[in-house]
Amino acid sequence: MPNLPAKLAMFESDMPPAERWREKSPGQLAGPQRGGADSAFPPRSLAKFHAPEIVFGPGALAELGHCAGRLGARRPFLVTDPGLIEAGWADEALSYLRQHGLRPTAWHDVTPNPKDSEIEAGFQRYAESGGDVIIGLGGGSCIDAAKGVAILSGNGGRILGYQGVDKVARPIPPTVMVPSTSGTGADVSQFAVVTDTAACIKITIISRTLVPEISVIDPRLLTTMPDWLNAATGLDALTHAIEAFVSRAHNLLTDHYALNAVRLITNHLLPAQLRPKDASPRLAMAQGSLEAGMAFTNAILGATHAMSHQVGGLLDLPHGVLNAVLLPHVIRFNAQAAPERFVPLAAAGGVRIEGVPAGEVALLLAERVRGLADEVGAPKRLAPLGVSEDVLPRLARTTLTDACLATNPRKASAGDIEALFRAAL
Repeated sequence: MPNLPAKLAMFESDMPPAERWREKSPGQLAGPQRGGADSAFPPRSLAKFHAPEIVFGPGALAELGHCAGRLGARRPFLVTDPGLIEAGWADEALSYLRQHGLRPTAWHDVTPNPKDSEIEAGFQRYAESGGDVIIGLGGGSCIDAAKGVAILSGNGGRILGYQGVDKVARPIPPTVMVPSTSGTGADVSQFAVVTDTAACIKITIISRTLVPEISVIDPRLLTTMPDWLNAATGLDALTHAIEAFVSRAHNLLTDHYALNAVRLITNHLLPAQLRPKDASPRLAMAQGSLEAGMAFTNAILGATHAMSHQVGGLLDLPHGVLNAVLLPHVIRFNAQAAPERFVPLAAAGGVRIEGVPAGEVALLLAERVRGLADEVGAPKRLAPLGVSEDVLPRLARTTLTDACLATNPRKASAGDIEALFRAAL
């Protein structure tokens, strides 16, 4: 894979063949074994796990002022969007900040798939306001924009210059994130995704500095999502969980969160759509999104995300919708190399696996994902979304440069990626 950062490319050399990707359970790891203490554990049993402080539950937004104040805020800078203003959540958040004696500034010029120019304009507004702590209130676009403003505040330059892994060299201002959707995981992740408006692609920034200090997750905010956004973000979260579990960089900690996320999302996404004001499915979806986010920010992702980033950058389409179309095709592709990794995922998603070969189970999981997408009204194909045959070679080439592809469980050439796009067309 060309131009991949060394920290991701290392997975190409140190991971065992796919057919041997069977990790020992914690029970198998315990107890003395021959050969000394170190030989009792496989080399990849060591895991480093990044996560913010998390304030979770109905009414959590009321803690926002206290959270910002604990981080030293005096003039917090709130990044949000017009939809959150219309729904009333921005005013509620600002009121909690003011109740703690803070003097917030709100900036809301963010569009879906945040653009490089928007982030740089946001940074200028932040600098003019004399802001300190940065708060992202909204979906993944608002949160990624808030991270972008923080990067420029601490490091200067242009936001596109930070593409890749660990390019953010200097500290950034403290951040607090408040998600309003149940899917992106941006509020707990070390990722930011930005649209390069000149090249019409999305770039991925990965840095431990981007893990927020605090994530405030209030399921009440999910009740004002339109149906299409509930579907798109929920399927995005499901993609996070599945890709994290089969990632080359998975570990015992990420596996736990990924599997529980799959259970929560497959059981509660449709009820959240059918009964949008009911607390129980919204609470479950908020937890599922959170756990999927904690899994993927530590295990990274795979080909589905690498591909959807390219289509989203070219056509400015909803990220979760693209994942919903592409994920079943990528599952089938990856299952040819590592079918056994999909068996626990299928079981978590409600697929009957007893006596079924692993390869068939993976195909059943792909059908389960597509069936859930159908139930919540997600598109089946890329062509109706505006993707045409003539752009497929370009999309395949740019996919190869996406950092998420490095941890996909099966190596993929430009030809493989183009074939996947064509199958989804």
